Amino acid sequence: MAERESFEELALPLLDSLYRYARWLTKNVAEAEDLVQEAYLKGFRGYESFIAGSNIRAWMFRILRNTFLTSRTGLRAIPPVPLDENIVDSVVDPATPETNYVHRANADALRRAIDDLPVEFREVLLMCDVEGMRYKEIAEALSIPIGTVTSRLLRARARLRKALS
Repeated sequence: MAERESFEELALPLLDSLYRYARWLTKNVAEAEDLVQEAYLKGFRGYESFIAGSNIRAWMFRILRNTFLTSRTGLRAIPPVPLDENIVDSVVDPATPETNYVHRANADALRRAIDDLPVEFREVLLMCDVEGMRYKEIAEALSIPIGTVTSRLLRARARLRKALS
């Protein structure tokens, strides 16, 4: 029972972040919900392999990503990853119709530019800039070196700047 309580205590606060990431990966609400549910189930079942004191967020993101990659949609067709509508809408200042139009046009352009990025760039961009994960956490979640995280993030941001200029 203590194992279950410990897992819930550590992993449940990550639910919103994992769901947002799953939505980016799947582009489908129902699939994202199923993916998160399956990731939590795998995390709970494999919790004895989690090293106490290590990074639970990176561990759960890695489980979710690996679950996606081995799912029916993951490896066969990596979908584009759009910005979550709620993230963009919460930033828009409804001061004037003109302001709304400019913000909406900018958000749409940003969404399209991110959709056009290769998946390896989109996922580091999402984890870093949307989820606020540190480079080390991203490296752990994706099982890649920190230098690769840095390189992909720099390339993703450069491509976004070029696409938006």
